[in-house]
Amino acid sequence: MRRRGPRTRRRTGRPGMPLKTYWLEHAWLGDTVEPGVALDVSADGRIAALRTGTDTPPPGAEVLRGLTLPGLANAHSHAFHRALRSVVQVGSGTFWTWRDVMYEVAQNLTPESYHDLARAVYAEMALAGITNVGEFHYVHHAPGGTPYADPNAMGEALIEAAAAAGIRITLLDTAYLSSGFGEAPSEHQKRFSDGTADAWAERVSALKPREHALIGAAVHSVRAVPAGQLATVAGWAQDRRAPLHVHLSEQTAENDACQAAHGRTPTQLLADHGVLGPRTTGVHNTHLTDADIALLGGTTTGTCMCPTTERDLADGIGPAGRLQRAGSPLSLGSDSHAVIDLLEEARAMELNERLASRTRGHWTANALLRAATEDGHAALGLPDAGRLEAGALADFTTVAL
Repeated sequence: MRRRGPRTRRRTGRPGMPLKTYWLEHAWLGDTVEPGVALDVSADGRIAALRTGTDTPPPGAEVLRGLTLPGLANAHSHAFHRALRSVVQVGSGTFWTWRDVMYEVAQNLTPESYHDLARAVYAEMALAGITNVGEFHYVHHAPGGTPYADPNAMGEALIEAAAAAGIRITLLDTAYLSSGFGEAPSEHQKRFSDGTADAWAERVSALKPREHALIGAAVHSVRAVPAGQLATVAGWAQDRRAPLHVHLSEQTAENDACQAAHGRTPTQLLADHGVLGPRTTGVHNTHLTDADIALLGGTTTGTCMCPTTERDLADGIGPAGRLQRAGSPLSLGSDSHAVIDLLEEARAMELNERLASRTRGHWTANALLRAATEDGHAALGLPDAGRLEAGALADFTTVAL
């Protein structure tokens, strides 16, 4: 299949009024690809009706040639990392040397420049068929940690950038309070920190959802939020039934430091403080024990795999198949945006599993597409997106064949 710039549709308007009909040459309906599908969109931005076996376009319908899919969900994004593309592809290094360069980029961001950068990144996502992004946002304050006049100026810049690009956003406002276990934020990290989880909760509570934007929460990692403050972040999300994400066991060094500080794995520490659950997603989940996998699956905590970033940073290959079989729903993210292509993330997850297991065929195409659509949207707090069916949000994209 050759893709030529997917055309993305996200419709909104007043409820109860018919808006438009599309004729889809081919449509993926979750389990099958059907030819000749008529799709009616109501003015409230939802699919009003869907009819298969429609051989010719209805009068007045917009014709979409190719394969129409539900809009893709990019469940893990750091928009400003896009500025690092090509910059860090010289010489050798590790995640930790890459992080030093990332901090330098973060230091130069302002609300205005962040808006412009994020708008371009989100436009690139729209061109790749992505209709919803989970922005894992932790650059909150001015360099040195001084709040802006609007303490949420950086988050608002991201919300406005998504609107300008025409995609939805779940702003996963991130608590980032320490450099490591028992360590104060570094100079670079001061602009990430609110000081305490209570101060983080006070600031993020001023952010309001809107038509294209939801507000969620994130724990940057177990090294960046002291154990005694994890419950505050989890409680904030629980009270609002909001999605909660966390970088989890991306690096073995984090696992070792957590064991030294608490005698627990990061997954066990999160479980101890009420962070795990069906509205929580662990991002990466790379270096896990058998007990970790059982905990994540048993609590229906999700897993967001970011294969193109994980291979770019030499993080390792996470146990995606074992996690899913244990009960952890899978979603996908482009993370650092070395590549913005959710279909490549899906392909890479399958190929990584083949390399790790030395066997082939772990997921069907349907299963991989569900991770990139329905399960990704659910991880971002939109369970009514990611399907082509009556009542679902009318967010879809067409891929040229």
